[in-house]
Amino acid sequence: MTKALTEADGPSWREKLPPIPTVPLSVREKLAQQAAANQAQQHNGIKKDDRPAPSDKDVKKAQALKEEGNALVKKGEYQKAVEKYTQSLKHNGSEVTTYTNRALCFLSLKQYRDAIRDCSDALRMDGSNVKALYRRAQAHKELKDIKACVDDLNSLLKVEPKNTAALKLLQEVQKK
Repeated sequence: MTKALTEADGPSWREKLPPIPTVPLSVREKLAQQAAANQAQQHNGIKKDDRPAPSDKDVKKAQALKEEGNALVKKGEYQKAVEKYTQSLKHNGSEVTTYTNRALCFLSLKQYRDAIRDCSDALRMDGSNVKALYRRAQAHKELKDIKACVDDLNSLLKVEPKNTAALKLLQEVQKK
């Protein structure tokens, strides 16, 4: 191997290697996802830490937009539903079900990283949210991150030990 690398890149091939990570890859990926989510929120003018509580008017507007999104999901119009849920979250960014609903749309649109981000946001507000754990596990499965998938399913099963969908998905990924 050394000979092949020396022939391909010259005697300084070792200097071209990336540094050996001291932080496990899975941890670095999670940190990168969190940083991307925080950056996206700051880009949208939303910062979790200093977000003011929504007014009654904002809560009502957010609820109406969420319901429009729900109707679009029933019609299978996931991209339009994502837009409604996104508008809803701008009015009330602390509504857990809006995040889990938008994550469902992202799963249907095969936008798995976006689904993971929304589920993670929901779980920061409600750490035992079954839908967020299940949908994030589904997204991890599609991205071939079996360890993260199993971790989410195990967390879900601590909350709901007899959740048949989670048990089935866990069996499925453990066969691989």
